[in-house]
Amino acid sequence: MKSIVVLISGNGSNLQAILDAVASGQINGKVSAVISNSADAYGLERARAAEVPALVLNHKQFADRESYDQALMAKIDEYQPDLVVLAGFMRILTEDFVAHYQGRMLNIHPSLLPKFRGLHTHKRAIEAGETEHGATVHYVTAELDGGPIIIQSKVPVFEDDNEEDLTQRVRHQELSLYPLVVKWFCQDRLELREDGVYLDNERVPQQGHAAD
Repeated sequence: MKSIVVLISGNGSNLQAILDAVASGQINGKVSAVISNSADAYGLERARAAEVPALVLNHKQFADRESYDQALMAKIDEYQPDLVVLAGFMRILTEDFVAHYQGRMLNIHPSLLPKFRGLHTHKRAIEAGETEHGATVHYVTAELDGGPIIIQSKVPVFEDDNEEDLTQRVRHQELSLYPLVVKWFCQDRLELREDGVYLDNERVPQQGHAAD
């Protein structure tokens, strides 16, 4: 059974989806710890409710990004994780941190990457007149929201959508998408190789496995 450490900064809805999938047996793994850079993150309550260690490592208590990431790495490694899951962890990670977890760190991003990297993706998609939007799960590399794509799920963008409408539509996809990828990883079906992402020893297309 694989050990999973989840990093959060806020509400933890994707964390909850993963906790639920572990509890139901969908994911053959164990969430060994949940770590947040904010003591106010509601996701910590979700972890405690699931009897998972809920830890806070406040970035404001460190002199710089490098010293924080070194401390975070040390804390994560206490749990000997097979997989590190970024679930709304609002930190740009240093190259050393990313390299340490190369091939075993995942992120979910609320857009169809490579479109709309960074923040405020739903607002930007509406303003750009997009007819499709969605979510992407990818391996983490040093390039912000630029790691190899594992899977994407698309949703329509309607003419009268506001930001909240689109946020909810994409989040609904996220809550099934992320546990699915974590399940694949825990089943040893997913692998990052030099030439791309492989699922069941078949190379995934550059835009990711489609989950429409």
